[in-house]
Amino acid sequence: MSDLHVAVDDYLKLRRALGHKLAQHDRLLHDFVEFLNARGAVTITTVLAVEWASGPAGTQPRWWAIRLNAVRMFAKHRQATDPATEVPPADQFPGSSRRVEPFIYTDTQIRALLAAAGRIPTPLKAATYETLIGLLAVTGMRVGEAIGLDRTDLDPDSRVLTIRDAKFGKTRHVPLHPSTIDALVDYGHLRDATLGAARGEALFVSTVGTRIVYNNLHNMFRRLTRTAGITARSERCYPRIHCLRHTFAVKTLTGWYRDGLNIDARVHLLSTYLGHADPASTYWYLEATPELLGFAADRLDTAAGVLS
Repeated sequence: MSDLHVAVDDYLKLRRALGHKLAQHDRLLHDFVEFLNARGAVTITTVLAVEWASGPAGTQPRWWAIRLNAVRMFAKHRQATDPATEVPPADQFPGSSRRVEPFIYTDTQIRALLAAAGRIPTPLKAATYETLIGLLAVTGMRVGEAIGLDRTDLDPDSRVLTIRDAKFGKTRHVPLHPSTIDALVDYGHLRDATLGAARGEALFVSTVGTRIVYNNLHNMFRRLTRTAGITARSERCYPRIHCLRHTFAVKTLTGWYRDGLNIDARVHLLSTYLGHADPASTYWYLEATPELLGFAADRLDTAAGVLS
């Protein structure tokens, strides 16, 4: 068996340990390796990957995209052990996946974002964006959930935030750290003192008391990232406000790995906390983040060593 066949088996073993079946990927990737062997190639290149993906006679570009995507995912994994590996572009064929790669913020970048928000000249606007971004960072809430909160959804005594009619029509309760409760209560005092009788039902408000609109939040966040000096890492990996949710999930999973905890036993807890309908949505962070995939691989290697 060639080194690439072994590498494919190891890759599939890793992803199956994360809850995927991958019967189709198994067939496609081993067929691709046979194609490489026939060409005398020992390293994945974009040219060969595209040639193989578009090879079957009578097939459509959408099927080519599916075949190439299987190679892309394997190539990203393989690149860690074979730097000469080329990762084919995601948009090579019509129907290719264009999913944006998660931008994982560092703690320093999050602090810089909060500091930039705090320097907005208007006190209420500064407090609104600083508190809202902070809440997104420490809870992983969806942006729409946060700006849809009403003041009655916050219960400071029980330290719980209620998210009503979230994605998939579900309501869930999010426990908060005491420091987060303090920040929300302080913001509420400033909001009410500033607006007086103009205050409405919304938890997070504009300077005239209306609920924050997503487009305004999005545009402000872009300005704050520039002020904070946070730039794109690649064409498909750039700072977005939704990536605060990605960052929360990744840091939670990373912490569990570093503490040696059983991820499979805990991922359902994180899925519930984030409001995912399917744990597979949470497992995606493992595949999309090289550091987490590396932790998973190390865990499998350790388990294999114990069993051997």
